[in-house]
Amino acid sequence: MQLGMASALETLCGQSYGAKQYHMLGIYLQRSWIILSACAVVQLPVYLFTEPLLVALGQDPDISAVAGTVALWYIPVLFSFVWAFPLQMYLQAQIKNMIITYLAMLNLGLHLALSWLAAVHLRLGLAGVMGSMVVAMWIPVFGQLAFVFFGGCPLTWTGFSSAAFADLGAIVRLSLSSGVMLCLELWYNTILVLLTGYMKNAEIALDALSICLNINGWEMMISIGFLAATGVRVANELGAGSARRAKFAIYNVVVTSFAIGLVLFVLFLFFRGSLAYIFTESQAVAAAVADLSPLLAFSILLNSVQPVLSGVAVGAGWQGVVAYVNVTSYYLIGIPLGAVLGYVVGLHVKGIWIGMLLGTLVQTIVLLFITVKTDWDKQVVAAQERLKKWYMEENRRMQASRGNP
Repeated sequence: MQLGMASALETLCGQSYGAKQYHMLGIYLQRSWIILSACAVVQLPVYLFTEPLLVALGQDPDISAVAGTVALWYIPVLFSFVWAFPLQMYLQAQIKNMIITYLAMLNLGLHLALSWLAAVHLRLGLAGVMGSMVVAMWIPVFGQLAFVFFGGCPLTWTGFSSAAFADLGAIVRLSLSSGVMLCLELWYNTILVLLTGYMKNAEIALDALSICLNINGWEMMISIGFLAATGVRVANELGAGSARRAKFAIYNVVVTSFAIGLVLFVLFLFFRGSLAYIFTESQAVAAAVADLSPLLAFSILLNSVQPVLSGVAVGAGWQGVVAYVNVTSYYLIGIPLGAVLGYVVGLHVKGIWIGMLLGTLVQTIVLLFITVKTDWDKQVVAAQERLKKWYMEENRRMQASRGNP
């Protein structure tokens, strides 16, 4: 939810930076921190009561107990997201990606070292792994805060301002639509796991599915990178008033991401179940992964395009429209089809995945149609009018706070 709500900054900061309204970026960043902090507090009960909630939903008690423990450890990570995601969007809007990259590399190295020390050397088990994750997740936050506060963004960060508490309603609306848009996508895979958990002999199916989703998640990191790049570039160009450069950026990113996805599609079809041995020594689980590999390959292919189109939507400020598309394609088409194919037709986990894959296909086709049919010259005009309105409102508010008529 935090990532989705923070993606509102990609629209706000991206378009403002393109229009050279630099002072607004720092104010938007502070407003996002306020909104996401409130959101994290509201989410706390879900993490505190994960185990009884899963048991009440009919999940296996042993699996629910482990999930409940993980959820409690995840609370400090949740609050790190409150700071990390807005900072990342704020820096990306200014094309300050290297500091994010350096800190991410530090985070990865530290996480691996701490995980090995806690889980392998000290044998602390799940507590050791999650503890190392908590430490590692806060390192980039402190690094990015230091970069921003100590001169890394002189044009856009001029210190904390009381203006951050004004006009939160508009930011809340955009943040909520952004959060709903992204959560509907992320929850989609979670529901895939949830439906699989109700099946007989669910342990092997869940193990195989978890391996496939992990591999899919690795590939998704590439697509999410393109999503962020597309959102920032489209927002910057709309803010700067260039429809031509916005369209050129969209075309290039879609083609590049699809080409990478096509290579990975062939790769995963070729290796099939052998990749499972990276995660497990069980032949039964590896065989189940091999059986799911064609679906994994097609998911990777679709995921090379769909996130990029979502990035276009974020850059243009269409989060509300995409939320409706996601509801229809995922929850009115994908999940019902998956349930029918999995439980009624008897295809089990493959049926669930096929249904949800068809939902993703529908969503991708709809987003592609919207992107192709959009009049980008009109989008530039709309962005310019929106920026002018925001600028006038902020100036009026600042003058009123200084006592000027």
